Amino acid sequence: MKEYILTLSCPDKTGIVHAVSGWLLSQQGNIIDSQQFGDIETQRFFMRVHFSLPEPQEVPALETSFADIRQRFNMDAAIHDNDRRSRVLLLVSRQGHCLNDLLFRKHTGQLPLDIVGVASNHRDFENMSRAYGVPFHYLPVTPDTRAEQEARILELVEKENVDLVVLARYMQILSDNLCKALEGRAINIHHSFLPSFKGARPYHQAHARGVKIIGATAHYVTADLDEGPIIEQDVKRVNHAMSAEELTRVGSDVESLVLARAVRWHVEHRILLNGQRTVVFD
Repeated sequence: MKEYILTLSCPDKTGIVHAVSGWLLSQQGNIIDSQQFGDIETQRFFMRVHFSLPEPQEVPALETSFADIRQRFNMDAAIHDNDRRSRVLLLVSRQGHCLNDLLFRKHTGQLPLDIVGVASNHRDFENMSRAYGVPFHYLPVTPDTRAEQEARILELVEKENVDLVVLARYMQILSDNLCKALEGRAINIHHSFLPSFKGARPYHQAHARGVKIIGATAHYVTADLDEGPIIEQDVKRVNHAMSAEELTRVGSDVESLVLARAVRWHVEHRILLNGQRTVVFD
């Protein structure tokens, strides 16, 4: 049995599930898992179906077969080969906790993806990357060379047939052009506090203000800095007895967990965009 994943969103109306189920029946498909959501506010319907077929078929052939239903319901739809592992490029600067976590999870089989490279504007984690057998690309950047450096990132994306770019604490602001080129296939992680602290040493700022909750947010990258559609968030309680260094340690753990969840859900095709929000199927 060959397995596939169908994801779709469209204006909500009657007959969508019936049409999809009928198409699967015509393909002799078996539904392994199906999830759906109708958004009352946006009047859109979202669906993810994990199914199997008795004989392997090429994805383009399945998409051609599904085209009539796609057109009839004005769907944004995609069919994915469940055996194909997403190809991921990691970007990092000088904080390596998220990088190390993703490399370890991939190495131990916890993440169903292939990490095709690590790119950084510093050499701090070159040895770590190579220890995991992952090519390392040193791409230094200055304000004067930003366009050239970003062009090299896009060259890597094209050369390695990258499906997803992960900013694993990559401390550079991407240009509008790069954000547009990576739209829907770049995920960032950042700390999120109540209140929020921006700029350098955010955990030390939080400690100085005596915060009681720290957390992290994973979101898709857009030209609006840290304003992209949110995929996952988590928080941890802290207290007055904890130092700034302890807050940093706790925050780093939260960031790593939140980013790993977001990456997993993306490569498993569990995330659908709903305007500025996301629908994330379990």
